Amino acid sequence: MNLQKLRKTQRKFSLAHLVAALAGAFALQSMAALAVDREHVRVHVLPSTPVTIADSDQASGLRDSLVRPYLRQFAESGSPLSALQAASAQSVLRVPMRVNRFTQGKITVAGAENVTLYLNGTRVSGSGNEFNLHLETGDHHLVALAEGVENWSEVALQWEGKADHDAVSSAWPEYWRLSAEQLYDAPTINTTELSADGRYLVMRKSYTEHGESQSQLWIQDLDNNRVVYRWNNTGVGSFAWHPKDHQLAYVSGQKIQVLDLDDLSVTEVTGSLPGVSGLRWLNNNRVVFSWNKDAEATDSISKRYQALEDRWSSFRNRSHIYSVALDTGAIKPLTSGNSGFSLLDVHTSGEKLLVSSRKVDYAAPPHFAVALFELDVTSGEMRDLGTHRTFNQALYQGDEIFVVAGPEFMEGAGRDPSLADDKLTNNYDGQLYRLQGENAADALSRRFAPAISGAMALGNGDLLLRVTERDGTQLYRFDPRNGRYMKVSVDIEVVDQVAVSQSALPRLVIGGTSATTPQKLVRVDLQEGRTVEVWNSAPLAYEHNRINDIQEWSFTNKHGDEIAGRVYYPHDFDENKTYPALVYYYGGTTPVQRGFTGRYPFNLWANQGYVVYVLQPTGAIGYGQRFSARHVNAWGEYTAEDIIQGTEEFLAAHPFVDAERVGHMGASYGGFMTMLLATMTDMYAASMSHAGISNITSYWGQGWWGFLYSGEASKGSFPWNNPDLYTQQSPVFHADKVTTPMLLIHGDADTNVPPGESHNMYTALKLLDREVELVEYKGQDHHIIGRDARLHWWGTYMAWFAKHLKDEPEWWQHLHPEAN
Repeated sequence: MNLQKLRKTQRKFSLAHLVAALAGAFALQSMAALAVDREHVRVHVLPSTPVTIADSDQASGLRDSLVRPYLRQFAESGSPLSALQAASAQSVLRVPMRVNRFTQGKITVAGAENVTLYLNGTRVSGSGNEFNLHLETGDHHLVALAEGVENWSEVALQWEGKADHDAVSSAWPEYWRLSAEQLYDAPTINTTELSADGRYLVMRKSYTEHGESQSQLWIQDLDNNRVVYRWNNTGVGSFAWHPKDHQLAYVSGQKIQVLDLDDLSVTEVTGSLPGVSGLRWLNNNRVVFSWNKDAEATDSISKRYQALEDRWSSFRNRSHIYSVALDTGAIKPLTSGNSGFSLLDVHTSGEKLLVSSRKVDYAAPPHFAVALFELDVTSGEMRDLGTHRTFNQALYQGDEIFVVAGPEFMEGAGRDPSLADDKLTNNYDGQLYRLQGENAADALSRRFAPAISGAMALGNGDLLLRVTERDGTQLYRFDPRNGRYMKVSVDIEVVDQVAVSQSALPRLVIGGTSATTPQKLVRVDLQEGRTVEVWNSAPLAYEHNRINDIQEWSFTNKHGDEIAGRVYYPHDFDENKTYPALVYYYGGTTPVQRGFTGRYPFNLWANQGYVVYVLQPTGAIGYGQRFSARHVNAWGEYTAEDIIQGTEEFLAAHPFVDAERVGHMGASYGGFMTMLLATMTDMYAASMSHAGISNITSYWGQGWWGFLYSGEASKGSFPWNNPDLYTQQSPVFHADKVTTPMLLIHGDADTNVPPGESHNMYTALKLLDREVELVEYKGQDHHIIGRDARLHWWGTYMAWFAKHLKDEPEWWQHLHPEAN
């Protein structure tokens, strides 16, 4: 028996694993076939109708309308079926279906002439009154419309599991576990724009209802807590408030329009302008904007590449800056040329703009350059503010110009002086500068550990900075007059929305989430230090849930650095039991943030019975330049050390985690780390790599942004001058050392990390006769988007871990049955 098979056998039959499997099987009902307790079935009697539903031409729509009010009722309301004495022939039945593993079976509703069944808000097809169900680990809400009932004492629900372990509990929980559908469907605010005086807020809410994406768009009067305007066309965007008045410019149907809130009039300023975006006010009668022109179609047979960027589908498109007179609709070009320009900011006088132009320039890392200019709107003259290899943003505060860029801006002006001379800085670690001319700048944040990603000008002369601070996104005020940084304290760990007023007493609207708290928006009056809640998704989507606490857990690596982490605990956690664990990381220079949900929903994994350990290995921004610099020219060297040491110390410190049932996973650079770790250690029982890099050279040469990202991650190193980095750190060159079962997932249209990266490793492991699976998502790019695809993707990797960490292969077999 080879080493891989021996370890697999040992894990499969370990005593702890066997006890956990037996406990899971008998924790609910011990019989696979049972009648659902009539006390648990809650009934809502519907009034009789003069026309039988089945006789209506719109029977399906009628049934949906009758059930809809009950689909999101999770309380144990209504009458128990056992006590029902109803005269009506139709009622809605509700009952929980709670399972601690993937469960399959058939539910039968007896005693009704017709039954329409809904599981977690979605209609389930069936045969007569019988319905086949496939239940993921968690709490499910079953709703049935029963019609044509003559005797309610004969109405009963019967569950028949496919196997003995397919048991369910119908007892009503005090709190429901989170579900994948719930996390995807819950409402979020993804647009906020605040009027200059801070009174009116544009808000866009997005959510999913009955499987369909929905959105609402309105203007909220924050002073009086009322809606003052709604759009029927929610595709409206590019909002820009007048710098003093209550006028709002925006784009609707590719036309620039202006809404005046004083009389609610809407003026259509232009005709259709395909590609219009980025509106800003110049003065009372003129708005400036960007207008993109798509590149002309090329030969359909062949394509000539003239630049590395030609792999980008939009590279030859060109955007220029224009202004439009609101009274006449006349448009005036402000820039021209072959390279195009981006609009960065407008001076408060309306007489000057900050603009930039991206240059093709491969002479030095990161293999591009940005030319920065100040444009005089009247004369058209351009003042050259330098060409820069690192550049994120430029903005005005009064007459001064500030820039956000990496430490190497202006020949390394932002480099932390404590950084060792032989260390290259990481330009993803954003810094703040004040320009002093074309070739000079004051570095303002060299000893400020958080990485600055963006800045906004406030009406009191301060700058508002959005920063990555450790594993969160926070806001700081920066006072240019004294160089002080002041944190804006709100109870939000990961800020995802910021809107600011332009008044001398600034008002902010801040939105975001925390590790165990869903999205909310708050209003902050900086002068008073007062915070008022504006919107909260918790009572709208999570009122029936209890989110488990998390604990911070860190260790010190062999270099003396604190490696931060956090631990999520399973539903109904009992420290006297043992649990499987999942270890998650990224490693690609940004920390794994502590948001409530996202592409990788840690709270959901914990609710499915796992202890989840998330760590921030060496190289991440947000912890200071010395920490982030170790990302450069390492390609996982320090990161892997931290993850292995962290997992070992985590297991030693948490005896309730079964060390034989630990899985690890990551995506993109984290997927690369998963492959690399699998070649270095056999401590994990299962691996999952999503969109991972297996060969640094092929990613560098073929990924759309591979040469740019490598300009930081492999700064100054190429296959010809540092072949060891490109081969010895590439997992596929060590595939023969992999013994852990590995799942590779990729979107087959991924332009960032081409799907060939997963195919490389799949081919190697197949030829080596290792256990490996490759699942591609059709038409998907680097991120899996769309409700059906996202839910299937979540299910795929969780089913993989259920198979290998819980010895429960049925979920995987259901999603990915063996081909003939």
